[in-house]
Amino acid sequence: MTQKEKLMSFFKDDLYIPMTTDDIILVLDVPNDDKEEFLSIINELVCEGYIIKTKKNRFALAENMGFVSGKFQSTERGFGFLICDDKDDIFIPENRVNGALNGDTVLVRITSKKTATRRSEGEVVSVLKRENKYIVGTFSQSRNFGFVIPDDKKLKKDIFISKYKSTGTKDGDKVVCEIIDFASDRKNPEGIIIENLGASYENGVDVKAVIRRFNIRDKFDKKLLCEADKIPDFVSEKEIKGRCDFRGDIVITIDGADAKDLDDAVCVKKSENGYQLCVHIADVTHYVLENSIIDKEAFERATSVYFADRVIPMLPKKLSNGICSLNPKVDRLTLSVIMDIDSNGDLINSKIVEGVIKTKERMTYDDVAKILVDDDLNLKEKYGHILESLYLMNELALLLKGKRLKKGGIDFDFPETKIIFDENGKVADIKRRENTIANSIIEEFMLMCNKTIAETFFWASVPFVYRVHEKPSQEKITSFNEFIKNMGYTLKGSGEIHPKAFATLLDKIKNTPYERIISTAMLRSLMKAKYKAENEGHFGLAFEYYCHFTSPIRRYPDLAIHRIIKEFIKTGITEERNSKLLAFTQSVALNSSEKEVNAENAEREVEDIKKAEFMHNKIGEEFSGIISSVTSFGFFVELENSVEGLVRIAELDDDYYIYDEKNFALIGERKHKVYKIGDAVRIIVAGVDVASHQIDFVLK
Repeated sequence: MTQKEKLMSFFKDDLYIPMTTDDIILVLDVPNDDKEEFLSIINELVCEGYIIKTKKNRFALAENMGFVSGKFQSTERGFGFLICDDKDDIFIPENRVNGALNGDTVLVRITSKKTATRRSEGEVVSVLKRENKYIVGTFSQSRNFGFVIPDDKKLKKDIFISKYKSTGTKDGDKVVCEIIDFASDRKNPEGIIIENLGASYENGVDVKAVIRRFNIRDKFDKKLLCEADKIPDFVSEKEIKGRCDFRGDIVITIDGADAKDLDDAVCVKKSENGYQLCVHIADVTHYVLENSIIDKEAFERATSVYFADRVIPMLPKKLSNGICSLNPKVDRLTLSVIMDIDSNGDLINSKIVEGVIKTKERMTYDDVAKILVDDDLNLKEKYGHILESLYLMNELALLLKGKRLKKGGIDFDFPETKIIFDENGKVADIKRRENTIANSIIEEFMLMCNKTIAETFFWASVPFVYRVHEKPSQEKITSFNEFIKNMGYTLKGSGEIHPKAFATLLDKIKNTPYERIISTAMLRSLMKAKYKAENEGHFGLAFEYYCHFTSPIRRYPDLAIHRIIKEFIKTGITEERNSKLLAFTQSVALNSSEKEVNAENAEREVEDIKKAEFMHNKIGEEFSGIISSVTSFGFFVELENSVEGLVRIAELDDDYYIYDEKNFALIGERKHKVYKIGDAVRIIVAGVDVASHQIDFVLK
């Protein structure tokens, strides 16, 4: 237990009464040498909203005094919600926002408690941490002053800019401004422009604005790059010494054609009992030393960010595309997991070693699929030396997948988008990204590897970072069950739900008119996966133990556990080190979960922008699509190329339509015509607002 956790336990004790810092120091007998750190922890707990300081300078547990802290999530209509990790969201009316902006960490006083029909309500009493010190938006110039109109529509107020502070900035420029006065509900915040990204219509400015808005680090400083330059480009014999040598094995990588950061390589052999699966992962921690400036920067970034037209890596390219990447036919250092699997797909034995590999080929998903599915003779001849290995990999992957799905793993089939650019960086085409048998091979091998690592280190009882997917709440399961009953389906099982119930339902609805609507509703009923320092299992995969181990070039949790694993297998972990690693894994889990969500939102934003750009030239054209979601103001239609547009309820002029929230449907009052998720429709592109990436459709 960390010092912070011990102090929280003290405040939560039933016998605790509000005390001053002097009282607490006396009661806990805090040594003089530790007082500074102790006061720092108390201040941290206040800033995080766990405890509050009363007018008499006494400290009390916030929840005992009717306060709750969390993230404020604003809406475009002005009101918002307090998002709490372990409690229901709290509604904040527009007149009780008190200057809080979307994303701020706030302290809220509960003004009315939850009832059977209404959620809890509250008012913001203080902003604990500002999320929006820097705002990205479009500059609007007036005669004597200007405003920055935020790109984030949840930020309801424009930022006032004095004329003398906006010199050189033109009307319509995309800018970054720093807020110097957050003001109040009755006054606009005031800011200064600190960066001009260029005219809004210029190529690349849109993505640059997203990068700034989501506070994504897109450049490495010179000092860090100098450190990276000191790392050699080649593996030396000295580095190989003492490692397991896999260079004689048929080891290959299988990735997308445009991938440059190759984390993983695989090798499968037939064995006496079934198969031997070797998963070789780039040994990034050999080069990224603990607490080095590269390591600290990687922690802050937490993840590589994959935009439609570029990648912002977690590590400098010298590492991510160079010495760490498992590039073809060169020596590379690895952390390797050797798994013996029997003919039923069960793991018999496993071991983790430091290794060295030299891949035979750098394969792409498309080429492997053409060999295994299309029987492409030219490719079979070209890769004849690894053909037997590819067939063996396919055989093992099918065995593992069959076993995983039989056990209850939920396997959604939502297609991803592939955006194709021309030589000028403009969107040339948008397609659905095909998931091939090759994708499945790598997916199954990585799942098996991650599961094996997580289970091994759970029982080793060392601090670790797990990938956790919590069970859905009973409330959401009940709501989902009520919804699918209307279509003649139900979730099997009573009491505590098992993921197999969801998997069985997905099998039942496959290729039926209800597949899309039920799959979408099911996804909404499930929790979001995140990182935690405690193992809580992975509901969606039906795994008792799971972690992310296989992508240390692009995910910091993977890099963090590599360091723990290597330390454990080489020297063991002392009690003192164990305490430090526990605090480390907790901070990694929290930071990485937050940065992952931020990166996903940024990636989605850029994808939406590029889709809007592409559809801007399609106004007036006709397409077929499927209703993908239904709201009170209309329904969204997804086209074959994955682009979504809105058919507004005002455009449905043949009847007055009422929104049926339970069934995700719009129902005509007179004619009873129904529009629901999964319905096929023909639409015409009516309008596109590229700035807000809003695409409007009308029914043909």
